[in-house]
Amino acid sequence: QVQVVESGGGLAQAGGSLRLSCVVSGSTFSRDALGWYRQVLGKEREVVATISSGGNTTYEDSAKGRFTISRDNAKNTAYLQMDSLKPEDTAVYYCKLSTYVFGIPYYYWGQGTQVTVSS
Repeated sequence: QVQVVESGGGLAQAGGSLRLSCVVSGSTFSRDALGWYRQVLGKEREVVATISSGGNTTYEDSAKGRFTISRDNAKNTAYLQMDSLKPEDTAVYYCKLSTYVFGIPYYYWGQGTQVTVSS
């Protein structure tokens, strides 16, 4: 049973930093891709950053230069370091695991962690 658990959210001031963690169990973590997404109430969930099994990363435009996605395969954990936070970064942040089983893609989401940035 694959489980994805996020943590690290909270309240930060504009210009501050937070680091989100995503701990995965029950998967072939080192071979899987991960992504951080965020959702504001009433809006669609959007991708923030992704990291492949090989460590290649992508970022949504507003996250470039401020956020850093990384992974520690020894700990089955992915991170999102968020610096220079802005009030518009306020959202629920979700971690998504993308894996394959016998060539079939499967996706697993965590429960989300709230990030609130005050001005």
